[in-house]
Parts: sequence; structure tokens; C-alpha cells
Amino acid sequence: MEKIDAITALAAIAQETRLDIFRLLVQAGPDGLPAGQIGGQLGLPPATLSFHLNQLRHAGLVSFRRESRSLIYAAEFAAMNGLLAYLTENCCLGNAAGCTVPVCAPKTPKEAA
Repeated sequence: MEKIDAITALAAIAQETRLDIFRLLVQAGPDGLPAGQIGGQLGLPPATLSFHLNQLRHAGLVSFRRESRSLIYAAEFAAMNGLLAYLTENCCLGNAAGCTVPVCAPKTPKEAA
């Protein structure tokens, strides 16, 4: 991950509502959640939710897909792991492998069954 991408991602999740949305999507796994469910769980009106989801999309931390009339949002785990790697690449006196920073590899629905 480049420095500018890390700054954009960190700026996006530096806001409390966006961090809550991102954490909820990480917990949901790769299947993601419909926008209405995200708003309902977090008590966010549609316009507010849309604004924050767009900020997270711009930062590359979430993606969406259309299913019928619903927009399904999901965390971008590769971007999240890239940000973690960027933040820890110089830890432990330059030996990041010694830090054992975990990588999030969510299970797909087939693996979870």
C-alpha cells in the first residue's frame, strides 16, 4: 500500500460513524450487508449512511454490489490487510515478521458450513 492510500484509508476510518460501519462490515464477512440493514443496526438515516459509505468506498475500504433492488456493501479485506501491513512494516526493529501481526482471512459461506 502506498503512503497516500494509507492516509486516505486512515482518514476515512478516523471518523466514529465510518469506523462503526467498517467494523460492522468486517464482522459480516465477505457476503456483506444490505445498506438498509447497516443503517438499521447503527441507527443511521439513509442520507447519512450513504455519505459515510461513499467515503469508505473512495478510500477503497468497502465495495458494493447490486442484488435486485438492494445495494450490498462488503469490507475490502485485502485493503484492510494492506493497511495493517503498511502500518507494521517497520515494527520490531524492521523485522515485521517477528511482530506476528495477524491477517484477516474471512471464511466464505462454503468454508463456514
